[in-house]
Order: sequence, then C-alpha cells, then structure tokens
Amino acid sequence: MGNKQYHKFFLFAVLGIALVVTLYLGLTQKPSVPDLTLTDLAGKPVALAQFQGKTVLVNFWATSCPGCVKEMPQLAETYAHYHDKGFELVAVAMSYDTPDHVRQFAAERGLPFPVVLDSQGDIAHAFGDVKLTPTSFLIDGDGHIVEQTIGDLDFAKLRQRLDGIGKSS
Repeated sequence: MGNKQYHKFFLFAVLGIALVVTLYLGLTQKPSVPDLTLTDLAGKPVALAQFQGKTVLVNFWATSCPGCVKEMPQLAETYAHYHDKGFELVAVAMSYDTPDHVRQFAAERGLPFPVVLDSQGDIAHAFGDVKLTPTSFLIDGDGHIVEQTIGDLDFAKLRQRLDGIGKSS
C-alpha cells in the first residue's frame, strides 16, 4: 500500500469511527423534556422545570377518548400513591377538546393532578407532534424522557418503575 493509499485508508477509517460514535451517542442519549411553562385549569403556571429531581408523567388525553377516560381513575390512584415519594403527573388536554368539557371532566372526577389545556397544540408539538391519545411520556429526575407510550399505559410496569424512585439502580 503506497503512502497516498495509506492516508486515504486512514482518513476513511477515522471518519468511519467518528460516524459510528456519533450514531451511537445519538441513539443512546435520552431526549430532554421541552422547557415549557403550562397553565392549569385554575390559571396557575406549571413549569416542567419545577419538577427537576422528580419522576414525571405527562399524559396527553381527550374527554372523547375512551382509553383516556378509562385510565383516568388509575392515573389518579397512581398519583395519590406515589406523589409523596417524588412522582408528578400533568394531564394535557388536546387542542380539539373544549375547555368546558375538560373543566367539567376534571371537576366531576376530582382529578388530583394538574390538568392543562393545549388550546393551540403547542404542547403536543413540543413533545414531537402528539396526535394520538392517550400518549404518555415518562420523564426521569434529570429531565430526560425515558419512555413514551402510545395507547393505554401498562400500570403494573409504571408502578414497578415508580417503586424504584429514590432507590439506587
């Protein structure tokens, strides 16, 4: 192999390794939660950054979604059980849901967690353009999205994860 060929080979090898490392890092790094401040039904600001150090579930839902309606009691139970251990939950009503329906739904069911309206669809867009409900994002204490679930949540799996809050892995 001549000197020129060796340099070409070396250059391609270095570029190949750099590409592999870049792809690996891109695939292994967890996406961060969008830096958003939302407004709950009472008009109170809910900044996702305020939950730093806590495990958070952001749940996109609609009053017209049978799966969403079905899982709300379990979300409320899970929130009540794990909230004092460092778990937060924010329910984001989709833009096509009317504010009156959302308020009535939340009031009738006494939802214990913040419920926010995504009137313009900005929150759904910030989370990767969520279209289907329910869609949930589990966020770790470092503000990274560690799991996305489209459809019904697996509550046994969620509780298992939440049982580990505060314990070393």
